[in-house]
Amino acid sequence: MTTDTRSHASAAAPASPRGALARRWDVLSPWPGGRWLFSKALGRMAPYTGSIDARVEDVIPGYARARIHDRPRLRQHLGSVHAAALFNLSEMVSALALMYALPADARAIPFRLEIDYLKKSRGVLTAEGRAPILTTPEEGRHQVEVEVRDRSGEVTARVVAHWLVRPTAPRVGRVSS
Repeated sequence: MTTDTRSHASAAAPASPRGALARRWDVLSPWPGGRWLFSKALGRMAPYTGSIDARVEDVIPGYARARIHDRPRLRQHLGSVHAAALFNLSEMVSALALMYALPADARAIPFRLEIDYLKKSRGVLTAEGRAPILTTPEEGRHQVEVEVRDRSGEVTARVVAHWLVRPTAPRVGRVSS
């Protein structure tokens, strides 16, 4: 009797968020319009994140970059991009940078975000995040730093996202023959 170890492995360990995101990015990003499609899909997966209509520009393990365009629905009463939109963009970028840097058998959830608003944010805003590249799914707390810059390159907001990383729990109740 032979055993197919692939079916046992897939039944025991579900695909992690990093695995799903990485596969989608790897498949879509090289194609014309692929980054736009990835951004739209990400917005549908996380509807609140989708509300800012961010465009993901780059994702590699431990790094992500995305941008938003200043538009009336993102502005507050003072005529600049609302703090919540900047916070949303920064959290999304921190998640992409970290999720792409996780091993396939790990998951992560943010437990604290700190943001400093340094100046009014207007125009095209680009957020860049840097995360540690993790090689094991050991439980731990990790920081991801994000900077939001305006078109002139000035930092308008700086974020530290604190993430809890844990191993994925094996699926219970699935039997493979």
